[in-house]
Amino acid sequence: MTFTLVLGGARSGKSRHAEALIARHPAPWAYIATAEAWDDEMRVRIAAHQARRGTEWHTIAAPLDLAGALAGAGGRPALVDCLTLWLTNLMLGDHDIEAASTALEAALAAREAPTVLVANEVGLGIVPENALARRFRDAAGVLNQRLAARAASVHFVAAGLPLVLKGKS
Repeated sequence: MTFTLVLGGARSGKSRHAEALIARHPAPWAYIATAEAWDDEMRVRIAAHQARRGTEWHTIAAPLDLAGALAGAGGRPALVDCLTLWLTNLMLGDHDIEAASTALEAALAAREAPTVLVANEVGLGIVPENALARRFRDAAGVLNQRLAARAASVHFVAAGLPLVLKGKS
């Protein structure tokens, strides 16, 4: 499985960096979106992401079935944005995170086209005050470690500046 994992904090520039990585490959590209527009603020965020992408991008909504969306992307280079929202959707829906993660890894292993995954690094801040937030932080850390171990390259973005942690830039 050949994929790149792009990590960073909120508003770090990780999505723009991931888009630039995918744009190195011939279009058309698949943008696999895991966010759901539950409120006006999230609708604005989604619209801003969509506005900066051109017609070469084909959006696939995948709030839960990320493995299916990757298979549906076929031979197109694919960008998944973001694993952290996907994990949130799984947790809030009381889905089996281990089974979903295993299915994601199988889908990544089956892909022949370039794939870039975006995830938040949520473990750099304070310890959350409630059990759900701590469980989420821990699950996100485990997922990031699991995928980073298998990724061909891992980038960390802070203040819009990428740092290659593993592999090539």
